[in-house]
Amino acid sequence: MASKFLELTVTDSVRRAQQHYYGQSRPLKPASDSDPLTEEEIAFIQSRDSFYMATVSETGWPYLQHRGGATGFLRVLSPTQLAFADFRGNRQLLSTGNLATTDRVMLFLMDYPQRYRLKVIGHARIEDAREHPELVASLAVPEERELVERFFFIEVISFDWNCSQHITPRYTAEEIKTVIAPLQQRIAELEAELKSKS
Repeated sequence: MASKFLELTVTDSVRRAQQHYYGQSRPLKPASDSDPLTEEEIAFIQSRDSFYMATVSETGWPYLQHRGGATGFLRVLSPTQLAFADFRGNRQLLSTGNLATTDRVMLFLMDYPQRYRLKVIGHARIEDAREHPELVASLAVPEERELVERFFFIEVISFDWNCSQHITPRYTAEEIKTVIAPLQQRIAELEAELKSKS
């Protein structure tokens, strides 16, 4: 776990809970201002086709939203900056509105087949796509450019990898198709062999 992540998330109340349940609280090491992403985190983020993003409303309520797209739609601009295009949707704009009050976000990225999860905390800003055609050209694929309404830019503060415990493996239709292709091929071969013998 990156040290800045612990510094920001292990508060006094968290330490009291650790003390209550485990008889001690986790010692904290001095942290730098931020923990840039390493090659491992960058590769993981670039291989994802979805993530969850948490924001907090002005009334203090958390809001969690799923974001999905083509593999790599969450762009790694640098070890300290992520970005993604936001498309026309249900017009609720809850995340967008929340970020006008507080720019704090947490991203939760899952790899269900491998049972990995990565959390990223940072500060987000939003840019209106109508005011930045250069961003539309550089951050959105051609077939989606007319759907882009805004861009989210996230300054990474820190990250944390979780253990694989209790993650149920889940597979996309494409992943299942790849796994069963050899089986389907073998079935076809056996059926052809049986047919030739009849």
